[in-house]
Amino acid sequence: MQPPKLIQSHSRRNLLSGSLSAIAGLAGLMGKHGQAHALAARTLAFPRDRGSHPEFRTEWWYITGHAASKEADSRTFGFQLTFFRSRPEGTQDMASEFAARQLLFAHAAITDVQGQKLWHDQRIARAGFGIAFASEQDMAIKLRDWTLKADGTRYAALLTADDFALSLQFEETQAVLLQGQQGLSRKGPEERQASYYYSQPQLATRGSLQLKGQTFNVAGKAWLDHEWSQEVLHPSAVGWDWIGMNLDDGSALTAFRLRDKYGNAVWTGGSFRSSRGELRAFDSNEVVFKPERNWKSPLTQITYPVQWLVRTPVATYKVKAVIDNQELDSRGSTGSIYWEGLSELSDRQGRRAGMGYLEMTGYGQPLRL
Repeated sequence: MQPPKLIQSHSRRNLLSGSLSAIAGLAGLMGKHGQAHALAARTLAFPRDRGSHPEFRTEWWYITGHAASKEADSRTFGFQLTFFRSRPEGTQDMASEFAARQLLFAHAAITDVQGQKLWHDQRIARAGFGIAFASEQDMAIKLRDWTLKADGTRYAALLTADDFALSLQFEETQAVLLQGQQGLSRKGPEERQASYYYSQPQLATRGSLQLKGQTFNVAGKAWLDHEWSQEVLHPSAVGWDWIGMNLDDGSALTAFRLRDKYGNAVWTGGSFRSSRGELRAFDSNEVVFKPERNWKSPLTQITYPVQWLVRTPVATYKVKAVIDNQELDSRGSTGSIYWEGLSELSDRQGRRAGMGYLEMTGYGQPLRL
């Protein structure tokens, strides 16, 4: 068997979808060795825990943000890069060095606010052969020509797709934010539905973005999430709604809910850290997501709420997509269709409070990790 080829462009997805779906399906095999169990509380250690945890079933590194061009037209962009690692339990005992013991996936997107357009692409490969890897010592992830690396308090993301590219550098301006209880974040009513989870909000961002060969030098803010688990979703959960918001005053807001097929919350959570560093972790049922406006994708016919009222223990906020069409079709890699995009945060009176990303999964079909 040859190593799986990466997806070069959207036009080739259909040609590769059969083989890639088969490979991605391996990630869902939950054999006798993969029985999920409750995660123990532990102290996260850095830089080690910025790296990969290959003994866990699922892991992702996620960096999003917004930036403005330094050119005279001052265009605004959102950007997203996510690396996923999956451990297919059904392949762990295979002797062949070609066995897909670890799979790496990546999604990337740029939102062109003035152009009212989302550009996105994806990659997939098995770990090994110099094609894809995720270091266990520190954050150093490669999938073909896409990379995300840490160096002390700095991070760098580099990728090239058919119609866009990014080369961005990020600098920590605040301490790491441990989500949940000191980094152990519950995701469901059973203890095994949990993850180790930390964030790095308010990252100072600079670098360049390219769209159709045109380069923009940009500066802005970003948000980094890193999460790993054995099991996240309760059997009744079909997906989630999540926000990660950099507030203009330096605060950071996380809020999420796991949702069943009827739209009811299975579990909620999140956190708020003030500009002074005061942290409040939210208990389940302290967060309420109320949709205020929907948008229907002309491509998939899936309907998503693109404007929300989000109630938290510290305040109630409005969340509004900067453009409605920020749907990502990742059926060629992780097998799902979801909405993830740049959104504005405001107070109940409509006064801007910050910017960040809204993610919504499981609206077209149940999400399976």
